[in-house]
Amino acid sequence: MNKKQKKVLYRIIAAALMMIVLLLLPLEEKSILRFILFLLPYFTIGYDILRKAFKGIMNKQVFDENFLMAVATVGAMALGEYTEGVAVMLFYQIGELFQSYAVGKSRRNISALMDIRPDFANVMIDGVVTKVDPDEVEVGSEIIVQPGEKIPIDGVVVDGTSTLDTAALTGESVPRSVKPSDEVISGCINMSGVIKVKTTKEFGESTASKILDLVENASSKKSKPENFISKFARIYTPVVCYAAVGLALLPPLVSLIIGLEPRWGQWVYRALTFLVISCPCALVISIPLTFFAGIGGASKEGVLVKGSNYLDMLSKAKIAVMDKTGTLTKGVFKVTEIVPVGITKEELLEKTAMAEVYSNHPISKSLKEAYGKPINTSRVSDVEEISGQGIKAIVGDTTVNVGNEKLMANVGVEPATVVAAGTVIHVAFDDKYVGYILISDELKPTSKSAIKAMKQAGIRATVMLTGDSDKVAGIVANDLGLDKVYSQLLPADKVTKVEELLADKNENEQLIFVGDGINDAPVLSRADIGIAMGALGSDAAIEAADVVLMDDDPMKIAKAINIAKKSMRIVYENIYFAIGIKIACLILGAIGIANMWLAIFADVGVMVLAVLNAIRALRVHNV
Repeated sequence: MNKKQKKVLYRIIAAALMMIVLLLLPLEEKSILRFILFLLPYFTIGYDILRKAFKGIMNKQVFDENFLMAVATVGAMALGEYTEGVAVMLFYQIGELFQSYAVGKSRRNISALMDIRPDFANVMIDGVVTKVDPDEVEVGSEIIVQPGEKIPIDGVVVDGTSTLDTAALTGESVPRSVKPSDEVISGCINMSGVIKVKTTKEFGESTASKILDLVENASSKKSKPENFISKFARIYTPVVCYAAVGLALLPPLVSLIIGLEPRWGQWVYRALTFLVISCPCALVISIPLTFFAGIGGASKEGVLVKGSNYLDMLSKAKIAVMDKTGTLTKGVFKVTEIVPVGITKEELLEKTAMAEVYSNHPISKSLKEAYGKPINTSRVSDVEEISGQGIKAIVGDTTVNVGNEKLMANVGVEPATVVAAGTVIHVAFDDKYVGYILISDELKPTSKSAIKAMKQAGIRATVMLTGDSDKVAGIVANDLGLDKVYSQLLPADKVTKVEELLADKNENEQLIFVGDGINDAPVLSRADIGIAMGALGSDAAIEAADVVLMDDDPMKIAKAINIAKKSMRIVYENIYFAIGIKIACLILGAIGIANMWLAIFADVGVMVLAVLNAIRALRVHNV
């Protein structure tokens, strides 16, 4: 509890004790002395509310909860209902203190789970390790990270080995081992050995800074329920104030006209009760708090949601479209079979690797790794990358074509028929077919479970998009139990296919696309919700996606959906509960059945219950 909260608590205790003492004293009802004495606890507990209400009137922002409380309690005191006037202000302050504590606790929880911002960096200056502000560290500097310290800036390990705790970023407790030449990202905690890191980014561009900025700005993107509550409060509060005025004036005036006793005090009391009941605190406080807690809880699990609007949309996800490589598979290509035709395996692999020397595609990398020898680039010329087909290059005095069946057809050769769960790379030398190389990309261990979990989370259609051949795509889709698969797609084709799926879906359904965030940026942007998979340290993924999964586990897709569903369920529980109780109590207050004590429950009690319900959104570990 902070100083401000403690001060309010002391005021509550002081006012409560004064009121108890006054209730025990034999004071005459509605006497001047009793009124003066009750002003002591009233101003002790309510002076700040009265001040805020006065400032609101001066600033022409009249209709808020402070105004409602001020009018209701001043009116109660004027009518001689001193106990109730003080009690309304007292319980309102108790509710506000509880709400402040709950929000503070939520913020502390989120701050703790996102406590990844480093305070300093150890830089070697003239042979001495010196602590400096991370903002002052230039790209290319070498920093020392001791055991127990956070890595302050993204970089590459140049010396030392260690294990890193990535839990604050990924939600996973399994440490990650690092050695020289491995990339490391800011926010991880060095657990064992001393490592020297060469920085590759400025502090402001590092992963920790980007993630913190993302989470801090998430509240700026409002969901439909939040926008509804904001509009509702702006309209609702003036309406109930005018209704209260009508309730205080119209019935007595009608009674006067028809010759009955007007009973002004009774109707003014009902109007004041009506005002206390009508205070929209439960909705105005609990709905944003639920989204805040939901986003924070998701962050703890390694799921970064860029705004409450995306949390709202994610809860309505019904179609999941996924990239294959790096999303459902490990994205690590390995040569598993070499089948030469008329030449040796060594010659087939050598010239194929040389043709791929300038490509950074994962398949090209796997071919070069399988070759495992330095490549003399002077022997390679006229390299031409043919989109969606492969590569053509001259190696020595041989024209080498490396690619899929389409490329072989263009070259005019008949490739071998291969049925295998992998990517088949056909090779032709000087327009003559010389064999194929099989490259396999393993499924992630949790991919099959992830598809099942998505369907349990409400996804009605699972779709895979891939550039692989029909045969390979079919085998993978069958293994995973996918509903649909579209293969042999170029990057532009993926966008077209997503647009077709968007056109076919129902209006109240949302389509999510899950990709690696680098090659799939156009599709991530086109889908209703773009989810970047395995985006640890990937700037492109953090920028392109609406939701960022900080590790490579596809099970997090279903977890993200379930977190969104739980958060939205709590939001609507609070909306229905608060509005339902308010309407019932307003009717009871208007007809004279409800008194100030029921009004206190309808205001403070409902707010406390709604806030308690809202902070359940933080607990998402087992959803």
